[in-house]
Amino acid sequence: MWISRKGVLNLKTYGAKNIRNVVLAGHADAGKTSLAEAACFLTGQLDRLGKIADGNTVSDFDPEEIRRGVSVSASLVPIEWKDTKINFIDTPGLFDFVGGLREGIRAAGSAVIVVSGKSGVTVGAEKAYAAAHKKGIAKIFFVNKLDRESADFYKVFEELKTKIGPSVCPLVVPHVVDHKVQCYINLLTYQAYKYENGKPVSVPIPDMGHRLDGLRTAISEAVAETSEELMEKYFSGEEFTPDELITGLAHGVRVGDIAPVFCGSATEMEAIDQLLTGLLWLAPWAETVAGETGKGAHDEPVTLPVDETAETVATVFKTVVDPFVGKLLYFKVISGKVMPDMTLLNTRTGETEKLGKLFCVRGKKQTEVPFVPAGDIGAVAKLAMAGTGDTLCSPSRPITLPGVPFDEPCLSMAVSPVKKGEEEKVASGLTKLAEEDPTIRFTQNTETKQMILSGMGEQHIDVIVSKLKAKFGVEVALEAPQVAYRETIRKKVKVQGRHKKQSGGHGQFGDVWIEFEPWDTEELVFEEKVFGGSVPKNFFPAVEKGLRDASKEGVLAGFPLVGVKATLLDGSYHPVDSSEMAFKMAASIAYKAAIPDASPVLLEPVNAVQVYVPSDNTGDIMGDITKRRGRVLGMTPDEDNLTRIDAEVPEGEMGDYATMLRSSTQGRGWFTMAFERYEEAPQAVADKVIAARKAAE
Repeated sequence: MWISRKGVLNLKTYGAKNIRNVVLAGHADAGKTSLAEAACFLTGQLDRLGKIADGNTVSDFDPEEIRRGVSVSASLVPIEWKDTKINFIDTPGLFDFVGGLREGIRAAGSAVIVVSGKSGVTVGAEKAYAAAHKKGIAKIFFVNKLDRESADFYKVFEELKTKIGPSVCPLVVPHVVDHKVQCYINLLTYQAYKYENGKPVSVPIPDMGHRLDGLRTAISEAVAETSEELMEKYFSGEEFTPDELITGLAHGVRVGDIAPVFCGSATEMEAIDQLLTGLLWLAPWAETVAGETGKGAHDEPVTLPVDETAETVATVFKTVVDPFVGKLLYFKVISGKVMPDMTLLNTRTGETEKLGKLFCVRGKKQTEVPFVPAGDIGAVAKLAMAGTGDTLCSPSRPITLPGVPFDEPCLSMAVSPVKKGEEEKVASGLTKLAEEDPTIRFTQNTETKQMILSGMGEQHIDVIVSKLKAKFGVEVALEAPQVAYRETIRKKVKVQGRHKKQSGGHGQFGDVWIEFEPWDTEELVFEEKVFGGSVPKNFFPAVEKGLRDASKEGVLAGFPLVGVKATLLDGSYHPVDSSEMAFKMAASIAYKAAIPDASPVLLEPVNAVQVYVPSDNTGDIMGDITKRRGRVLGMTPDEDNLTRIDAEVPEGEMGDYATMLRSSTQGRGWFTMAFERYEEAPQAVADKVIAARKAAE
């Protein structure tokens, strides 16, 4: 039980039958964090209800979340309700922070999708539903903010039926007079409640005409579909008992045939108790949904039931990195139990790690626990090698579970420290932040000498930069990454390269005739066809080295030269003054003389792009691809009612593509991109790139 109302977390241990792992998902500003806060207050964990505007909610505790007033990462909020532990995982609604949703979905057995009674079924709700459906977990809707004057539950409910389908089933509905909720009616128990200072007061069932009868009939029809026995009873005209209703609904929810709808107001504490009780009745308990199938030591499938007495298997679904404390890993126990001082195998690294103290986490508070049983969620600190997506298991039975299916980052920026000499601090900080958020990519481009930060969008990049400053004390500037262009030639030329220098003592002498021609390769190809010993064989490597060094910078804009074959044909040497250095210099002179006369051209990287968009947007997106000098290769229907557009687009035209796509499709569209090949850039593009390079010198 909670032993304190002042925020000290002390939960008793529960078995898997009495645990519900529930992710709170939905669009930004639907009220997920407020719902978690209301649940904490209602269950006696808090003395007062925190508010997002005041920056004092349990789950939005990160300084960035407090400053912005939105969730940017997933947080754990366990509560107790009627001898059951509910592990709420509050996830961000902004699309830039979709990694938090993926983590929450991975650990949960059901999803409460929070929908605003004002805004209705927005893109975030649709995407949350699709993610939960893909994972195969139960879906439950909570229509929030019904205290607002412009809220309209029944309009939102009709939207749900239209967009989600016939699985949507109302369980708690409001009675509204003059745009104000008078009471909430539980259609399962057929009782009505109004709320005074967040506390329920029983009231008579209001007269709502035939509406209530129709809604109750919808429940009976949904329950009848769950078994032949109940179907027969329904058609015989018999009423279902309350137990039959709950059992039928619970089965339908568990297998995904029913998506129940609750409603209320999190900030006003209205009908939160009915949602929590509904989760006890309908949300699958951990014992039935926490078991998983993994791969054994020889990649054979292994099915793991939720059994506290079995060998230990746990999956890490979230990492928090603190520059002073180290890593805190959130894990869900699939089988057995996790105990302090236990040695577990990390199947990704193949190494064992000894666990230290274990914690139950609520927001930012950590309380030490003696063990974490199967079906439950806990945290462990200071494991050196483990990270998000890893499987920790008994060394005697290696098993690998599926990781977290993170989205690939789609927006890249070059980062540089504001203060010179802090490049190492930037690299170290971003590497650690990428451990915490796997939707971050950090690379160092050896060609452009830039540090590249990739994320899910502009807000994501902005948060990363803010965290870098707050956590690691280093400030960075952002700019568009340089495109890695190449140069090549279109004409065959033959030139002489002669290096002769006389000084005191031995001089320097190297003389070569080299033919340069276009060649279908990524790098410069060197060949020699020297006859009669005009250039001794021991100088061939020096000639090749001189050419390769010179080809690192083309003559147009200093980009590497590719697609060229250089053939050493002839030359001459001096028995005393010739040296490897002299022939290396001679080759470089030949290169600089030949390439300007060989019709040099600029090559631009072209990427293969796959864009996933709603059918209504395909025309606009294809038009935009054409404007970016891209080529559409085809279209294919894809899952989630999206169309996949396959295209090839020059990389230099893709800088703002992620922002454009999100704006054009209201967040529904996404894309992947991979390097395909180099192509000759149009003259206008080449002129612009060359001018920019010269201006930067």
